[in-house]
Amino acid sequence: MVGDTLIAVLLLLIDTAIFVAGGVAPQLRPDSSPPAYLVFAVDIAMVAPLVLRRKYPLLVAYAVLLIGALHAALELGLASAIASGIAIYSVVVYVGRKSGAVYLALMITATVVQLFLQHRQDWLVNTVVGVLLMAFCWVLGEFVGARRAYQAEVEARLHLLETERDQAGRIAVAAERSRIARELHDVVAHAVSVIVVQADGASYAIRSDPGLTERALRTISETGRDALCELRRLLDVLRGESESEQPRVPQPTAADLAELAERMRAAGLAVKLTVDADLTALPTGVSLAVYRIVQESLTNALKHAGTGAHAEARVWREGDDLRVCVTDDAAGRARQLTPAPPPEPAGGGNGLIGMRERANVYGGTLDAGPAPGGGWRVAARFPARWQR
Repeated sequence: MVGDTLIAVLLLLIDTAIFVAGGVAPQLRPDSSPPAYLVFAVDIAMVAPLVLRRKYPLLVAYAVLLIGALHAALELGLASAIASGIAIYSVVVYVGRKSGAVYLALMITATVVQLFLQHRQDWLVNTVVGVLLMAFCWVLGEFVGARRAYQAEVEARLHLLETERDQAGRIAVAAERSRIARELHDVVAHAVSVIVVQADGASYAIRSDPGLTERALRTISETGRDALCELRRLLDVLRGESESEQPRVPQPTAADLAELAERMRAAGLAVKLTVDADLTALPTGVSLAVYRIVQESLTNALKHAGTGAHAEARVWREGDDLRVCVTDDAAGRARQLTPAPPPEPAGGGNGLIGMRERANVYGGTLDAGPAPGGGWRVAARFPARWQR
C-alpha cells in the first residue's frame, strides 16, 4: 500500500499542477472551469481508490470507471486516463483475464461515448490513443500476470521438493535405524544367549566336571570378544570414522555358516549343517541375510528348544532361488500344532521381525512356525541373482 499511496499522491500532484498552471496561463484552462474546492475533491476521489487496488482490484476498477467519467467530463487533468490504465492492469493481474476483458470493453465503450458526446474535433485521434493506451496496459498486465503465475508455480514446486526431501530423509533415517536395530539384535542376542547357556551349564558342572566348566568359560570368553568386535564395528560406522583411523572388520557371509555351526555345537546345541549351493556366488547382501537368519534361528533353538535338542540347517539352490530351512526337534518333545505362536525371544519377538525384514529387503519371503511332530521351523526363500 505504500507504493500505491505514492502513485496516488503523484497523480494528485500532477492534476494540481495542471490546475495551478491554468491559473497562471488561462488559455490552458477550459472555458467553464469548476471552482477549486470541486476540482480538489474530484481529484482526491479519483486517485484515492488506487491505494487499495491490490486488496480490492475489481471494486477499485469500477470506482475508477465511475469517478473517471466525471473527472474526464470536467477535463481536470491526466489522473482519469492514468488511473484507468492502472485499473485495467490491476484487474488482469489480480483477478483474471475474463474479468479484465469485460472491464476493458466497458472502459473502451465509456471512453468512446464520452469523447463523442463532447463534440471534439479530435475525438477520433483521442479515441485511438486511449484504446492503444488501454491495450498497452492489458499487455503489461498479461506479462506481469504470467510472471506471477510462473513464480507461484516455482515456489509450489520448491515447497513440494522440500517436502519430498524431508520425507525421503525420514524414510532413510527409519530404514537406517531399522538396519542398525537388526544388526545390534543379531550380534547381541546371539552372543548373550550363548553366554547365558554356557554360564548356566558351568554353574551346574563347576564341581562335578571341572573340565566342562573350563570349556564353557572359554566359550564365554571367545563369544564375548567376538561380540565386542562386532559392536565396535557398528559403533565405528555410526561415528563415521575414517578407514585410516579404524581397521575395517568384514561382515560375516553365508560362507561362514560352518564356523557358526561349530560355535553352536560348542555352546551345547547339536547342529547338522547341509549346504548344497555355491555360497560364494551370492550377492553380498543376500549372503549376509542368509547368515543372520541361520544365526538367529539356531540361537532361538539354543534358548527355547531345551537341553539335548538337535537342530538342522539346510541351504540349497532351487532354480534361480536360494532356499534356507532351519528346524529343531524341541529335544524330542512333541508339540501340539495350534494357531498360538511359541514363546518369542526376549525383547518382544524382535528376532522374527528382523529375519522377515532381512528377507523382504532382498525380495524374499520367510515363514516361521511349529514343525510337524514338534519343534520349530524357519524357512526362507531368496530370488538370488547369482554372480558369475
